[in-house]
Amino acid sequence: MTDTLRVLIAGGVVLGILVLLHEWGHFIAAKWCGVRVDVFSIGFGPRLWGIKRGDTDYRLSALPLGGYVRMAGDNPVEERTGAAYEFLSRPRWQRCLIAIAGPAMNILLTFAVFMGVFWVVGIPTPNYFLEAPSVVAVAHDASPSGVKPGDRIVQVNGVTTPDWRAVYTAAGSTKPGDTMSVVVLRAGAQQTLQIPFPAQATEDDVLGYPALSSVLEDVVPGTPADKAGLRAGDVITSIGGKPVVTWLQFVDAVRSSDGHQVDFAVRRDGRDISLSLVPAHQMDADGKMVWLVGVSAATQNHYERESFVASAKSSLDSTINGVRQIGNVLGGLATGKVSVRELQGVIGIARESGRAAKKGPADLLFLTAVISLNLGLLNLLPIPILDGGHVLMLAIESVLRRDLSIAVKERLVQVGLVFLLGLFVFVMYSDIMRSIPNHH
Repeated sequence: MTDTLRVLIAGGVVLGILVLLHEWGHFIAAKWCGVRVDVFSIGFGPRLWGIKRGDTDYRLSALPLGGYVRMAGDNPVEERTGAAYEFLSRPRWQRCLIAIAGPAMNILLTFAVFMGVFWVVGIPTPNYFLEAPSVVAVAHDASPSGVKPGDRIVQVNGVTTPDWRAVYTAAGSTKPGDTMSVVVLRAGAQQTLQIPFPAQATEDDVLGYPALSSVLEDVVPGTPADKAGLRAGDVITSIGGKPVVTWLQFVDAVRSSDGHQVDFAVRRDGRDISLSLVPAHQMDADGKMVWLVGVSAATQNHYERESFVASAKSSLDSTINGVRQIGNVLGGLATGKVSVRELQGVIGIARESGRAAKKGPADLLFLTAVISLNLGLLNLLPIPILDGGHVLMLAIESVLRRDLSIAVKERLVQVGLVFLLGLFVFVMYSDIMRSIPNHH
């Protein structure tokens, strides 16, 4: 299968499933509230195919970029009969329930997918977690009295550490400002080190780096790495003339660059190529502003299955973490720390879906869960025309104890529509520009 075909199929399947579940949430809530549903459509525009069951026309429409549920009496500008089955005839709390049911279904899907993968397939875990904790390199600013390359970590905070997983578990209880007790095997003899744990530091910064492949797996279009000419499959061999023995050395060089140019070399098709790039100051997944270049290394993982109860807990943790990350992005957009240019639209989703599909079903399921969570939370934003906008107008009406006028509702919907269309066009343009190789 060609990459283009894989992208189209994977993107279409992912978006189709998410839209179907979202609209199904509105559908079942409307039915439960006694509202007649006239149309259940996947896509917008002219009807291509469909079947009618009862009062509802289930259809596939020409533009498969979304979907909708049309309920009886849901348009305030159209003539209404006042029948109990009409949407606007129902109590405000029921209309609010119908509005949030779609996003709620997306959030539930995220939890269900995570839990299913963790229970049936397992949690992806790096293979090096099971390897002996031998340090191959240290951070550029590591303490001279701390861990050194060639050390074998024997204990951390009094806990024996036969592998890297045990190292990270034992170190996880150390808080910034604390002192970590580390026993290492150096030159055949054990030495005990008392190492301060600075603020903003990671366990790797303090304990040194394991041996990780420096083969690049993904280069994000439009990022400094892409503009520098990096490609998937390149091997980082040196930084500033010094040899690279682990991927984390490249990460350290980028994070500590302070925005200055990073010179490095890669091996590509048996040839050594010198390159340079200037990292961009962007928000990471934890909401911190760090220097990034838009590239990731190939990792070797294995899957560790969890029990039903443990997978439910891990799924809840992953969902909550995803909500937190999306909140960080929205906060970054509001404060200017995150650019709208960094957002991805339909093209970006299709591209990422194709990459995930190439890696395997588990990766595609993980991506589907992440996109579903984004779809659910973004639809809850208080923007007229989105589900959150409907909830906002219902809340205002509840406070005023009267319905807003049709003119006000129309104006709010028009403003929301113009805003979303403008955002859609801008994000689509950015997606296209990122798809052009080495576009500056």
